[in-house]
Amino acid sequence: MTVTSAQSIPVAVPASWLKTGKPAAWSLDEIETLFDLSFSDLIFRAQMLHREYHDPNRVQLSTLLSIKTGGCSEDCGYCPQAARYHTGVDNEPMMEIAAVVSAAKLAKENGASRFCMGAAWRGPKQRDLDPVLEMVREVKALGLETCCTLGMLKEGQAEQLKSAGLDYYNHNLDTAPEVYGDIVTTREYQDRLDTLERVRGAGMNVCCGGIVGMGESRRERAGLIAQLANLDPHPESVPINYLVQVEGTPLHEKLHGEKALDWTEFVRTIAVARITMPASFVRLSAGRQEMNEATQAMCFLAGANSIFYGEKLLTTGNPDVARDRALFEKLGIAPL
Repeated sequence: MTVTSAQSIPVAVPASWLKTGKPAAWSLDEIETLFDLSFSDLIFRAQMLHREYHDPNRVQLSTLLSIKTGGCSEDCGYCPQAARYHTGVDNEPMMEIAAVVSAAKLAKENGASRFCMGAAWRGPKQRDLDPVLEMVREVKALGLETCCTLGMLKEGQAEQLKSAGLDYYNHNLDTAPEVYGDIVTTREYQDRLDTLERVRGAGMNVCCGGIVGMGESRRERAGLIAQLANLDPHPESVPINYLVQVEGTPLHEKLHGEKALDWTEFVRTIAVARITMPASFVRLSAGRQEMNEATQAMCFLAGANSIFYGEKLLTTGNPDVARDRALFEKLGIAPL
């Protein structure tokens, strides 16, 4: 497929995908051309596909809990949980299972349908994984979908999580492969892809997205979407994070004083994710605390249909439940 003009860009999945079930192949140039469309044309195309594949007035609600905070050995330049950075985030022990279950019950009472558990590890050791498996079983028994983000998985660990009842595993690609080394040096891009392959091999759903606003160019944002859109199959959930700069991290030092990524560019990223991965849930993740209601509304119009719901995302703030409910009422949106 060669993209030469706005009119030539499809608003529906190619017929070949409908026949084979395989994602359409997107080149980097094609995705960059989507980013370059006029704002109204891009939103129109995204909304057309959104309505074809999803109810435009329903949003999936997930709650994220940090079950093990701080002390991570990685050097991700955005992360306040890295042990090597001085961010005020302490290395805490893993939460007790009962406390995690209580948090999950509260999340369900507040309307969440999925409960995500995150741990600040490079990857879990077996002694770490055993209590997490019990957490998954207990949360699953509440009638919630379950998700974990625990870092890189070794052989056999994905199968254990699947057996415990885990529905989704989150492992983000963060950014385009050509600039990944500027953000993280303690693991390779292929390491992330290997974990995703293990998750797929175990029969679990994939939750995989990235972060924008880390000083990347538009073409590099297109490169991230290209990586995600060419995974086969597409991730069932695609979290798009807006960088929350935390003092003490390298990216805070690098970007401090620079103008933040314009809100229209973030909305464009949501729209391009929707067009290239039409059946996926596209999630507004980190950074919503910094967004006003109008920007969030534009994100929903551009195809976002999932949010993290609650007071906190791992170690950064998140709009509270009452604020989200008020926005949903204004927009006529209901939870799935």
